[in-house]
Amino acid sequence: MRIGAQLYTVREFTQTQADFAETLKKVADIGYRTVQVSGSGPFDPAWLAAELKKNDLICPLTHTAPDRIASETAAVIEEHKLFDCPIVGIGAAPGIFNYDSFDYAAFCDRFRPAAESLKAAGMLLAYHNHHFEFYRSDGPNMLERLAADFAADTLTFVLDTYWIQFAGGDPAAWIRKFADRAQCVHLKDMAIVGTQQMAVIGEGNINFDTIFAACEDARTQYLLVEQDDCYGENPFDCLRRSYEYLRARGYE
Repeated sequence: MRIGAQLYTVREFTQTQADFAETLKKVADIGYRTVQVSGSGPFDPAWLAAELKKNDLICPLTHTAPDRIASETAAVIEEHKLFDCPIVGIGAAPGIFNYDSFDYAAFCDRFRPAAESLKAAGMLLAYHNHHFEFYRSDGPNMLERLAADFAADTLTFVLDTYWIQFAGGDPAAWIRKFADRAQCVHLKDMAIVGTQQMAVIGEGNINFDTIFAACEDARTQYLLVEQDDCYGENPFDCLRRSYEYLRARGYE
């Protein structure tokens, strides 16, 4: 397994081309050799390919605007091919934050053709969870429904350790549940400071021993560090401390 940086952590520093280039260099200088592109400003895919190569980085996964994935699938595929990225991710389903009115069937109808097109191009659609997907009313939750309603060779999952824990789930158990469909896992720690908040990996309370073992069993390929909110700390320093923790555990 390779460790990487989810660039959503440093999204404020990727909004212009100059800042994005400097951010890639800073992340590479920390030691990361893998990044996930997410939350950035507009970029030219050929430019990104050159910047990744210059910094000895790879990008196996993006979070791409869901509307573009659904309505501009061919263009999204060609763009990702330019920087050799095989997995196109949905960071959150459109409308999921208003879960009571979320139309699950419409979501599947809209994104199934994109998933099939990505498969035909030798790529994968990915779904990243928050806590909403763990709501149960009668029967399976949304992640379980997606796993049943999309073939494994068309949809993979980017399981997020923080949000699974936040929802009351066991991250390791869910990673094992989706073995072979969890190529990329978001590593995100949880600390308690009056309430739950995100933390540098190893500085919170999530049991990463069980998560690492589950990832090994599930044949996860990439462990991607993410911290949506650094609570006033320098996000590059947070990425550095997470990297040092993972390196000390034997990952690189």
